Amino acid sequence: GQYAIKAYLGRSRQKTLTATVQNYQDYLPDYFPLVHPSPLNYGWQKKNPWFQATVVPDLQRRVKAALK
Repeated sequence: GQYAIKAYLGRSRQKTLTATVQNYQDYLPDYFPLVHPSPLNYGWQKKNPWFQATVVPDLQRRVKAALK
């Protein structure tokens, strides 16, 4: 999550992890910023339902297309 985004996106990242993930399309196709896939972020996901509704399906489509 946050540490990887800072390392890879540097100054181009948003002020917050949430804003960066929300604006993930700004970083495509080189990067797809995500939160860390951990049970510890369930609270974050609950506060940000757009992640499961928008970001995850887009990621799934892109992975599926890349595997064809």
